[in-house]
Amino acid sequence: MRPALEVADIFRRHGPNYCVAHDGHLGRVERRVMSAIALCRTAALGGHVETCADCAHSRVAYNSCRNRHCPKCQGLAQAAWLEKRKERILPTHYFHVVFTLPEELRVLGRHNARVLYDLLFATASETLLDFGRGELGSQIGLTAVLHTWTRDLRFHPHLHCVVTGGGLDVENNRWVPTSTRFLFPVKALAARFRGKVCSRLRALHAAGALQLEGACADLADKKIWNRLVDAIYRKNWVVYAKAPFGGPEQVFQYLGRYTHRVAISNTRLVHVDEDEVRFRTRDGKHASLKPEIFIGRFLLHVLPRGFVKIRHFGLMASGNATTRLPVARQLLLALIALGSTTPHAVAEAPPALAKALDWRERLLLLTGVDPLLCLRCGGLRVRLSLGEWQRHLRALAVAPRDSS
Repeated sequence: MRPALEVADIFRRHGPNYCVAHDGHLGRVERRVMSAIALCRTAALGGHVETCADCAHSRVAYNSCRNRHCPKCQGLAQAAWLEKRKERILPTHYFHVVFTLPEELRVLGRHNARVLYDLLFATASETLLDFGRGELGSQIGLTAVLHTWTRDLRFHPHLHCVVTGGGLDVENNRWVPTSTRFLFPVKALAARFRGKVCSRLRALHAAGALQLEGACADLADKKIWNRLVDAIYRKNWVVYAKAPFGGPEQVFQYLGRYTHRVAISNTRLVHVDEDEVRFRTRDGKHASLKPEIFIGRFLLHVLPRGFVKIRHFGLMASGNATTRLPVARQLLLALIALGSTTPHAVAEAPPALAKALDWRERLLLLTGVDPLLCLRCGGLRVRLSLGEWQRHLRALAVAPRDSS
């Protein structure tokens, strides 16, 4: 059976040469990501031995890097995050809205990632909250997740937003629902979003808050900068509103797919050798890149240190978690009890967990396999550190044998 392909293999085989060739351009964060992924689940990070108490079968398990960009380290983190978020999911219908920056801003974004990503979060959330106040006279809730890639790993910053189908009025005594098929006019959303982005960009440039060097050095010239902003303002921006979610259960499925996704998963890799990395893109198609180009594109999506890629606004913001959000939930549950909402408009509230799951329980839910049970006999595995295991082996080697 052919061993599974991993992004880590590409970094181990081609990473050192890439670092030498791009020594003057690689930042500290990118180098740490490359190192973490290459060393993930290898002896370099240490580990432990799992031994079955019944049949004595043993296996070595090496530690994970736990880097948020690693394709192998997101499953448990995603499950733990979803457990915490269940408390803030309201029993109502939801919409999926995507905000994308125009391609003319991508070069600027590569040199000003933190600034441009913050701008994207701020302008998209303000746009939705403004429409909630204007169209519904209420405060809606939304969770926004940043993605920066296309299926072939090109740089494409966009924001996925999960938006409540309604909001809580300013007096905290009424839930104002939207239609189950329609949130807000997307053309009006796009125009408002465009205006906010262009206004913020002009202010950032005037304040000298942008790094204008390398490929975007010419934007330091005020005339060239104004031409760029004028050009993108004249374009018709697209805000994409996907089909609405049916209820909280579908929201969970969406969040599970998007929140902790990295640029490419190991399962999409098809072939890796000295000259080519081939991987699946969309609709059965493949992309083929030279290893150094693949690494370069992967590193485009490394987030700035400490950057928060999942943010909550309106009713979902942390400031409302113990104040307005519980009020909204009680109003919605009261509407359900009175039969004032249709089954399609409001689904049942998700059951609260009795207790937080530990890593073993989460892994069992994700894979269907109990990590502490022996795969051979079903007995319980005992975990030993590598040092304890080596001492155990030495003790066995010097133990006197039974003469009988």
